Amino acid sequence: MKADKTKMTSKAANKIDYGEGLPVGARAPASYAASAIASRGRFFHEVACPTRSPFQRDRDRILHATAFRRLTYKTQVFLFHEGDHYRSRLTHSLEVAQIARTIARQLRLDEDLAEAVALAHDLGHSPFGHAGERALDRAMRDFGGFDHNAQSIRVVTSLERKYLAFDGLNLSWEMLEGLAKHNGPVRDLQSPVAKVVRRLETWKPLDLAKWASAEAQVASLADDIAYLSHDVDDGLRAGLLSLDALADVPVAGPLVREVIGVAKNAHDGRAFYEVTRRMITVMVADVVNETRRALAQLAPETADDIRSAGSATVAFSKMMASDMKALKSFLFERVYHHEKVMRVMKNAEQIVTDLLDRYRSLGEPTALPEAWTVAMRDLDARARARLSADYLAGQTDRYALAEHRRLFEVTPDLR
Repeated sequence: MKADKTKMTSKAANKIDYGEGLPVGARAPASYAASAIASRGRFFHEVACPTRSPFQRDRDRILHATAFRRLTYKTQVFLFHEGDHYRSRLTHSLEVAQIARTIARQLRLDEDLAEAVALAHDLGHSPFGHAGERALDRAMRDFGGFDHNAQSIRVVTSLERKYLAFDGLNLSWEMLEGLAKHNGPVRDLQSPVAKVVRRLETWKPLDLAKWASAEAQVASLADDIAYLSHDVDDGLRAGLLSLDALADVPVAGPLVREVIGVAKNAHDGRAFYEVTRRMITVMVADVVNETRRALAQLAPETADDIRSAGSATVAFSKMMASDMKALKSFLFERVYHHEKVMRVMKNAEQIVTDLLDRYRSLGEPTALPEAWTVAMRDLDARARARLSADYLAGQTDRYALAEHRRLFEVTPDLR
């Protein structure tokens, strides 16, 4: 039989179309997208779902996870009681997922995998956001430290207890790879992420020194886009920022000047939202255009070609990356390190430190629920500390506050 000349198998053929001028509607995933059909499977074998792809099944398991629901009352920047309209860790995750789907669609990637990684990327966050993570990491310094990315993997591989046949969510290999490497290759084998995936490495290596799938890379950049835009919005609404102060800041500045020129009231919620929605549009367009150029140059035929590339395939342009770095520095100074925010977060760190010390003490048999206390009885100090950190990391802000009031005579006022 003669070879079918209509089949495009060479890299030159793949250069023809990487979605330039891509319409808004969805198209079939490209050959370089992660494939649910050829998924590398799950740690525990399961019969395939008759109505969903493996990545759709992953997404649904994340949505139904207890850890996902708890994100409702976990801090993004402002605590839950400071206002009903500030982002929580849950609404942040939903915004990341929406942006990830948009980018994945434009790049002809698997939207379900990109969305699932985005939804799961913060499952391991402790109460009180990065302040809680800093406190836990400090308190766990002699016991391996604490890292929310590593904790997310612990949540989906062991800490969720819903299914009769296994602990965790038994997610696909591609999902676990995405959680482990969405921020880039993990080359330090002593890092928290590398340590927590060692059990998985005996099953199927996650190839930690390589890049993750393009879908996981999309989720990582969608995270940057989401938090920069909504932290600007929350900072404006909290009165920590003004549009005038943003007028000369990269990324936001040109859009602020546009909005001030057309808005009837340049200092109300409509103007704030107009700026942040335009920020999202500009950043999404940049990453899509830059990644299309990278794909045309790399000409990948498979998802593994993306993984083996010497650098990130999904990326911002150099100018946008530089502008976003400047915007982050501005937000650190004016929002994240604002006196009001820092005062609250300092007290939050103290709450986390107090709770961990009390939980891991064998002399406090009523500090933890009975099942956790029983589980700790025969553990050494290191394992006891890790179990205590698992219990504490799973708490919401309001539950941690209630626990501190239960166990201590005086609890800091987080206002």
